[in-house]
Amino acid sequence: MNTMTLIPPKVAPLSLADAPSFIERELPVGRISAEAYKERKAGAGQTLTALGSYWKGRKPLILVRATVLGCLLPATNDPMKDLRIFLMLMGMDDTAIARRIKSISPRDIDSDWSSYSKLVEPGDRPVWSKSLTKEDRHRLVAEWLATLPYDDRLAFCFRPEECNDDELFAGIWDEVNAHLKTSARSFPELIEQLGIMRFGHRPKVADTFCGGGSIPFEAARMGCDVYASDLNPIACMLTWGAFNFIGASKEKRAEVDAEQKRVAQAVDAEITRLGVEHDAHGNRAKAYLYCLETRCPKTGWIVPMAPSWVISKTRSVIARLVPDHDRRRYEIVIETGVDEEAMKVAAQGTVQGGRLVHPMNPEKDGVAISVIRGDHREDRINKNSLRRWEKHDFVPRPEDTMQERLYCIQWITKASLGKRRQHTFFASVTDEDLARERQVEAVVRENLARWQDEGLMPDMPIEPGEETTRLLRERGWTHWHHLFGARQLLMLSLSRRDISAFGALILANDLNFNAKLCGIHSRSANSGRDTCIDRVFINQALNTLLNYGVRSFEYAADNSTNIPSLTLPDTRREVVPRNANMHGVSCELFVTDPPYADAVNYHEITEFFIAWLRKNAPPPFDQWTWDSQRSKAIKGSDEKFRADMVDAYKAIATHMPDNGLQVVMFTHQDAGVWADLAAIMWSAGLRVTAAWNIVTETESALKEGNYVQGTILLVLRKRLAAKNAKRMDIEGEIESEVDRQLKVLHDLDEDWTAERLYTDGDLQLAAYAAALRVITGYETIDRVEVGADVYRKFKKGEKTVIRELIEYAASVANNKLVPEGFQTGLWRELDPASRFYVRMLDMESKGTTRFADFQDFAKTFAVADHKALMGSTKANAASLAGADEMKARLLEGKGFPTSPLRRVLFAIYKTMQKEDPKYGMSYLRTEYGPDYWPTRTKLVEFARYVALKTVKTRPAEYAAADLLAQKLEVDRL
Repeated sequence: MNTMTLIPPKVAPLSLADAPSFIERELPVGRISAEAYKERKAGAGQTLTALGSYWKGRKPLILVRATVLGCLLPATNDPMKDLRIFLMLMGMDDTAIARRIKSISPRDIDSDWSSYSKLVEPGDRPVWSKSLTKEDRHRLVAEWLATLPYDDRLAFCFRPEECNDDELFAGIWDEVNAHLKTSARSFPELIEQLGIMRFGHRPKVADTFCGGGSIPFEAARMGCDVYASDLNPIACMLTWGAFNFIGASKEKRAEVDAEQKRVAQAVDAEITRLGVEHDAHGNRAKAYLYCLETRCPKTGWIVPMAPSWVISKTRSVIARLVPDHDRRRYEIVIETGVDEEAMKVAAQGTVQGGRLVHPMNPEKDGVAISVIRGDHREDRINKNSLRRWEKHDFVPRPEDTMQERLYCIQWITKASLGKRRQHTFFASVTDEDLARERQVEAVVRENLARWQDEGLMPDMPIEPGEETTRLLRERGWTHWHHLFGARQLLMLSLSRRDISAFGALILANDLNFNAKLCGIHSRSANSGRDTCIDRVFINQALNTLLNYGVRSFEYAADNSTNIPSLTLPDTRREVVPRNANMHGVSCELFVTDPPYADAVNYHEITEFFIAWLRKNAPPPFDQWTWDSQRSKAIKGSDEKFRADMVDAYKAIATHMPDNGLQVVMFTHQDAGVWADLAAIMWSAGLRVTAAWNIVTETESALKEGNYVQGTILLVLRKRLAAKNAKRMDIEGEIESEVDRQLKVLHDLDEDWTAERLYTDGDLQLAAYAAALRVITGYETIDRVEVGADVYRKFKKGEKTVIRELIEYAASVANNKLVPEGFQTGLWRELDPASRFYVRMLDMESKGTTRFADFQDFAKTFAVADHKALMGSTKANAASLAGADEMKARLLEGKGFPTSPLRRVLFAIYKTMQKEDPKYGMSYLRTEYGPDYWPTRTKLVEFARYVALKTVKTRPAEYAAADLLAQKLEVDRL
């Protein structure tokens, strides 16, 4: 690796040392959000996901690139040119978008486009015009693409990291160099030159909460030197893998792939030699389906347990329970091609609503699983009667309450083995199949102790925790190897032999696909796709299952083949397993995504992987501490969490030069946590210089609770001066700074004609950041160190000085951003929920559909239950509940239910019902009584505003609101 920085000609070292950064002045959040959302929607196709989909918190690479580039680029006196250069370097300008085209067909082109007839020959099956050359056709396609909204264009494009840099950035360097006074001809060259101009050498980016590695990986791909650290060794391993596996040279990658192929062939040969995956006809198993089995205390019958006995909806395959009265148990028969009624019956499993139900129990409501498990309280602790498994256990003992039973095998036909398209069938379990099961168990039993001693199989106990305690409570499991079946233990232990660092990465990925926590996904009937076995971490939890799937080695052996390759430039990269508060390496840029107050319990769930790698880890992992170090993890939301965060960010600030920058990525909507973060950064000696909101998440079950679709970028620098301010003076400064910030962004929006740069939500957050710039610029307020609050426990409902100032800043911004078309005086009178609704009506009329924007304003206006006012909460298709959708909801109670706005909305609904405004006006007269006449003018304004803002979004509501406004206006005594 290159360890020496050579100064290119025409580049002046430290010429940008004191220059503000682009990200501190402006950021095209709309385009970045669209790109980030596209990357997220790629799912398993995201660059780093294939390395370990079990790590859910990675930030989009495009967001990281925008952040690092935004920090390095200067903000000049020509903000429009700055923006153009930024978009060119991001591959997000119109010319680059044309180079990113993936596929556009003649059917995609709008027939009403002015040049349609030049490009397309219309018909039932339109085709490209034969008179055009390939170059002319591409030019016209690019012209049409440029007419679409930016979000819509991306549906036809590759993501930037999928493109060749030489092609993507072709022709931009003369213009870039002229503006920046550089001499670069590639992206890494530009990054190095900007680093020299700012810091005197190639920039070094650090992430001390590196997690899944997206921040350090993308910084390295751009051409930065990188330092990455995390307390968790699995996080460090994933980051190391991103650098050295995905980022490897073509030659190294070919070598690694060949090594993994040899390992897979050796394991396959041993499995084949044992004969435990082939039947007598030469067919090979693809998947084994297991279920729990227990004795019903009401009937004494042994009952297989599953929420559904549907195996494949595509092929109409079910498992049918056949009573064996002599043995008081059920045989399980696999049937293929059954009718719709049989599928419906099979969908009703033997466990429904937490109760065991089966045909031989005359009591149709069955028996509670909690009764079977023997749940009870002892010494104020929830316990049950399940036996605690011991270290040498790997299958249930005969006396255990919960047994495990193989009930179906999916076979690959002998004739299709080794072919790209394999033919499979589902079959009942035979005596020969059970004999092979016992053979596998015998091999594991014979080798268990030795394999555990050699580190080929876990022997690590499961520590109690928020995620891990359920494993003991629900199954009696006490050691990590209990989460794996005998076949999985055999296959994984064979794969663990003589493992390399790259093999350790593949093993960890394999673990996510091979445990008793892998569910059976029967697919939808019309999907055309067959049943598959899910991953362990389909969400961020360790979920025990009643029935589960086990992959054969034939099914499990291809996990490494889909990992992409993106060769990294020759820069310095370091990965260190270390706590963030122990940071001791000097870096110029810190980009971090720290743990949030209710973040994922990675310190617990990664022990699932650590258990397999902690003994005899391969180099360089053998130098790491293979322990989750739960006690040292930064977690929680109390004063210890805040103090740990302050320590971490103080350590970072100490090792950052005075002109260095930090960006904290923060994804949370709770106002209290947001205030805590601001106080933490203040206490760490940092000051806020900007804040931006980027849409980064798709709507998903993983984003429940306080998770949101927006990621806030909080830009910070060192607070170099120890200044004091008076509380009364700070409020005036906040107002002035908010005014200045809004004017800057409004002016940019006026000059940029391609699309609206900043929504009202973006302006709101920018105003908020302006206030934080003022607040965090002071060491003390009224000679009191406000940051000291982070170290103490708060009383219920207590607001710190910084929390009060943040709320004041929000109110200042709210009053500055009166929605277009709404009276300023009336705006100041509104309750929080009405402000939210009025604001979002305006944003909807301008095309806003991002749920993140709705959430941001709900947070700003302190609306606790804003979802009650929503018609849709989809990530990119959010909307308010209109008058017709709201109907008679929210008419009882205080606040919004009794507000003029709510009553006008109901009056509009009444008007829509009867198609006559007199019914709406009659409701308002009755509701207000003698107060109707003094309030009438306000009611007119509300009805007019609703009409104004719903012309395009809800035409029927617009018509009713307009009629009602006219009727109210002419109403007389």
